Amino acid sequence: MSLLFPLVTGAISLWGGYFIYGFLVGKIFRLRDDIKTPASEFKDDVDFVPTNKFYLLGQHLSAIAAAGPIVGPILAGMWFGWLPTILWIILGGIFIGGVHDMATMVASLRHKGKSIAEVIRQNLSNRAFILFLLFLWFSVIYIITAFTDITAGTFVDLERGAGVASSSMMYLGLAIVMGITLKIFKPPLLISSLVFLPLVFLCIYLGPFFPLRIPSLFGLSIHASWDILLIIYCFFASVIPVWLLLQPRGYLGGFFLSFTTLVAFIGLALGGFTQNLLVQYPAFTKWVNPQGLPLLPILFTTVACGACSGFHAIIASGTTSKQVAKETDARLIGFGGMLLESFVALIALSTLLILSLAQMEKLKDPNQIYANGIAVFLNSLGINKEFALNFALLAFATFVYDTLDVATRLGRYIFQELSGWRGKLSPYIATALTLLFPAVFVTQKITDVKGNTVPTWKIFWTVFGSSNQLLAAMVLLGLSIWMFRKKMKFMITLLPAVFMMIIAVISLCFILQPWFYAVFFQGIISVDPMVITSIILLFLAFFLAIEAVRIFVNPSRKAIAEQD
Repeated sequence: MSLLFPLVTGAISLWGGYFIYGFLVGKIFRLRDDIKTPASEFKDDVDFVPTNKFYLLGQHLSAIAAAGPIVGPILAGMWFGWLPTILWIILGGIFIGGVHDMATMVASLRHKGKSIAEVIRQNLSNRAFILFLLFLWFSVIYIITAFTDITAGTFVDLERGAGVASSSMMYLGLAIVMGITLKIFKPPLLISSLVFLPLVFLCIYLGPFFPLRIPSLFGLSIHASWDILLIIYCFFASVIPVWLLLQPRGYLGGFFLSFTTLVAFIGLALGGFTQNLLVQYPAFTKWVNPQGLPLLPILFTTVACGACSGFHAIIASGTTSKQVAKETDARLIGFGGMLLESFVALIALSTLLILSLAQMEKLKDPNQIYANGIAVFLNSLGINKEFALNFALLAFATFVYDTLDVATRLGRYIFQELSGWRGKLSPYIATALTLLFPAVFVTQKITDVKGNTVPTWKIFWTVFGSSNQLLAAMVLLGLSIWMFRKKMKFMITLLPAVFMMIIAVISLCFILQPWFYAVFFQGIISVDPMVITSIILLFLAFFLAIEAVRIFVNPSRKAIAEQD
């Protein structure tokens, strides 16, 4: 079967989903342009900045996407086959992910740009607010840990890692220069794009000529040393104004992501006709993954960002909602941004489809599978394969950067909201405390049962996916309460909430099963940070669900906002 068939079918489905289902969702929220958005009402040029919807779409897409729609779909395809994976990407993206992202953004806009946690506080209770903030903070820790380690792994690749690391540092410097230029000289966005976007490709070209190799820090491995440097980067990136790095880096990253996806799609399509690229990977492989976890529900939590991600709610209500210029922009940025990410997931999955099982085993890691596939697609356009490989690996690292600094900034917001601390030092201390756990996790040596060293991100990915989907369920549940109070058609969010809750809870229970067996049947008690935080997440979700049920059962209870 030609590779074009599943890809084109998926792309048409997502396109139709945006214009049909996205339109219906927009009607439910009754979006209006005559209402001042928080970006205009509270404009401060630091966090609240009215932004062109296409510029913001690029920033939002780069922030929510990162490596999630690349690693997740490839892992799920490797484990279970491409057919169940592609079905979940399409159906989940349209009916759950798109609704989740757009509803979160609209709710934040209608609550003066407050975070999703504050939306829950105003519509449930102070107790639910505190529980949800704790849930968010633990989820952010998983996100930072997983994506930091993935990026470090890309930089230590023996063949191309140093060149990619060099290119990525040039890229970050370029983003800062663009931010300063836009702030001081205020050139038109088109002119800025024409100047700075070509320079991104110059960074890719120059990187291999000036490879960046770092020494071991504090006696750690090179991989762990990169982990620490990336965490230091996260600290500084999260406390500086958004215009200096987050916005320009987000725009460049969003364009880079879109450009990579578009060019890869063109190369794939051309290769499908001229080189007859065929689907070689099995449509279905096994019912269980290498860790013995079943397809249902692990498929859903592994794909994660490619179909639905609770992390998107933190972005949509934490940074993006503070920059939306018009309410109607929420459909393009929220719903459209999610489906664009699902399309990125389809491209990523396609890089696996062209491989045989033997070729997949040789490449092993999702970043190498992705880079190899993108290089094959670009080679169809006559682009040198070596340049294409560097291009794809930098694209991969760039996507992760976009999530790392945003996640850290949001972790800082969450900690400040949770503690109520608003002093001069609070941003710095809140950021440091947020990064403390990831710094500990990524410097630990983790081995499998045979004693082989296992990358930290591989251990964290399954738990990250489960907690991420559970977070999405919590968000959808909170949004359902808000819509219920506002007399909107809340079933559009409640049904997905129930589905995602069941999936995520069962997934976490499967993950915790070996620990429970060791404790209750073998008497072995171990202190595992992942186990402890997973149990905490389950308990927090349980109590949040109880709070939501109390509202539905007793609708006469007044929300915090109404009491004020």
